[in-house]
Amino acid sequence: MGTKAKAGRRQLLFFTSLVLCSLVQGKGSVYTSQPNVKVPENSPVTLSCTYSGFTSPRVEWKFVQGDTTSLVCYNSQITASYADRVTFSPNGITFQSVTRKDTGAYTCMVSEEGGNNYGEVSIQLTVLVPPSKPTVNIPSSLTIGNRAVLTCLEQDGSPPSEYSWFRDGIDMLTDAKKTRTFFNSSYTVNPKTGELIFDPVTAFDTGDYSCQAQNGYGTPAMSETVRMEAVELNVGGIVAAVLVTLILLGVLIFGIWFAYSRGYFERTKKGTSSSKKVIYSQPSARSEGEFKQTSSFLV
Repeated sequence: MGTKAKAGRRQLLFFTSLVLCSLVQGKGSVYTSQPNVKVPENSPVTLSCTYSGFTSPRVEWKFVQGDTTSLVCYNSQITASYADRVTFSPNGITFQSVTRKDTGAYTCMVSEEGGNNYGEVSIQLTVLVPPSKPTVNIPSSLTIGNRAVLTCLEQDGSPPSEYSWFRDGIDMLTDAKKTRTFFNSSYTVNPKTGELIFDPVTAFDTGDYSCQAQNGYGTPAMSETVRMEAVELNVGGIVAAVLVTLILLGVLIFGIWFAYSRGYFERTKKGTSSSKKVIYSQPSARSEGEFKQTSSFLV
């Protein structure tokens, strides 16, 4: 009780000093008792905004999430898009029920009607949502000596989840050299992105892998377990495949040559001995002493 009373007195003194400073300086002050608010999804919450030094205050609230900005309250009135679940009071705005989409920065802006007096304060609202089951990308086999990246991701948690990897049920931590089990492995874990990077893959990396997501709220979520094998490059298989290909190519070339040598690809000769052509020509004028041929036949 003594600690809470001291904290209450400090807060009261702080607010009192702000009010006195604003009165002395002739400027308005805007402040909040909770600049960072965390609340479970589907719960009510009030974002407080207290101001002083304004004769005729005009209050507005804006909401910023990433690159998107929207107006929650304009001229002390809740806008249409929020009217069904948000109420306004001189001490702040109250959500009847928040969703994960309400996570973001809220700014309370107070100005003087017809004057230059202005002040604002920002509040970060985090709507708490437990993580969902992560989705992993784990290949069934990897070639020893290559670089490989395994991924783990879940998209529902708020705040964003952090990730940890397990092999055969053992936490891989963020540094392979911290645990004797993984001393011969060469990998790194990025808890923010969920990436497990092998550079390079070694024979010791064979095992059953899974990933866990947690954000400090609710129960941590575990992915499915996937078996991954670290295998040697099959040089003998590659050589055998090349030899088989060369042999098949040689058989094909020999077959084509043999077919040509037997005449299977020769073109059919034009015409036959049984076909004849008859050409008729008109007789030409000759002298009486010459032999007259009225027609000629060419066989």
